[in-house]
Amino acid sequence: MRDGYRISQIALHWLIAGLLPVQYLTGGSIERIHHAVHMGMQPSSFDVFQHLVHNYTGMAIGGLMGLRLLLRIMRPPSPAISPTGADRVAKALHLGFYAVIIAQAALGFIASYLTFSVAPLHVIGSNVILAMVVLHFAAAAWHTLIRRDATLDRMILPRNDQTAT
Repeated sequence: MRDGYRISQIALHWLIAGLLPVQYLTGGSIERIHHAVHMGMQPSSFDVFQHLVHNYTGMAIGGLMGLRLLLRIMRPPSPAISPTGADRVAKALHLGFYAVIIAQAALGFIASYLTFSVAPLHVIGSNVILAMVVLHFAAAAWHTLIRRDATLDRMILPRNDQTAT
């Protein structure tokens, strides 16, 4: 049996990874809309469109991350044979991703549909996620380019077992 994740977990990982940049590219529209309204102007239709894309993509990411967490709980990835300190840090980062991204989606929903007062927390969350993604990417590069181990293969090649879904 190959060590790693199941194909459903891999697909969700890469789908979420592909949707996160959409959030960073469309998030600025919200500030522009609020500024225009504050100045008594009509916001641009493109900013309104981007705001909608941002909201619905954020809700999709939150739902997909919740599904991914459920799959991880039901069928956890293969554990390291003898976990090292780096393995513990990696596990903490992965669990942190679940917590921060799901909280971020919830804060975005609250800011958009209930009260805008949580918007500053949503902005902080986006910076935390960005820092975590940079750390995650750096760790993947380190494993691939420096250690030259098969860590990245775990999130590219599905687990080789009977229940690979």
